Amino acid sequence: MPGGPFNAKARGAIVRAMPAESIMSDLHIRRATAADAPALHAIYAPIVLHTAISFELTVPSVDEFAGRIDAANRSHAWLLAERDGRPAGYAYGTAHRSRAAYRFSTETSVYVHEDFRGQGVGSGLYRSLFDELARLGYFHAYAGITVPNAASEAAHRRAGFVHIGTFPRVGFKFGCWHDVSWWHRVLREGVPGD
Repeated sequence: MPGGPFNAKARGAIVRAMPAESIMSDLHIRRATAADAPALHAIYAPIVLHTAISFELTVPSVDEFAGRIDAANRSHAWLLAERDGRPAGYAYGTAHRSRAAYRFSTETSVYVHEDFRGQGVGSGLYRSLFDELARLGYFHAYAGITVPNAASEAAHRRAGFVHIGTFPRVGFKFGCWHDVSWWHRVLREGVPGD
C-alpha cells in the first residue's frame, strides 16, 4: 500500500503522551523518525542475536532500520516511547499481507527496552498505536508471538488481542523449530466506507 490507503491527514497526526490514569505520566509517545534509528536499533539488536522472538537471523544495519521506520510511517505508524529522555520502547504497524483484500488489516509489533519492561510501556505504546492505525483506516490488527512467551501472550491479552491459532514449527532458528501463535484485535467496527 504505497503511501497508505486511507486518511492522509491522519498520517500526520501528532501522537499525544498517554494520560496519567492509564500509565505513568512520565511516558511520552511520539512518531519515530529515521533519526531515532540508532537508539531503537540498540533495543532490537539483542533480541535478534539472543532470542527467537524475532525470526531475523542477522541484525539489520542502522541504515536499514531507519528505512523500515520511514516505510512504516508512510502507510502505517511507527511510535517511540520515551521515559526520562530515554527510549523505552517502540511499536509499529505494517502491511499484514500484500494482496489488495488485506489492505484494511495490519500486523503489529512492540519491543520494550529491558530496563523498562513491566512498567506499562508496551501497553501505552499499543494504545497509541491502535488509535493511530484506526485513524488511518485500518480495522483489524494481527500479531505473531514466538512461543513459549508467557509475558508477551499476557501483554497481548491485556492489549485486547485474542488468540486465534498457532502455526506449528514455522520458524527455524538456533538449530530448532519454533511455533508462532497468532493474535487478533479489532481496531474499529464496521466496514470501509462507513
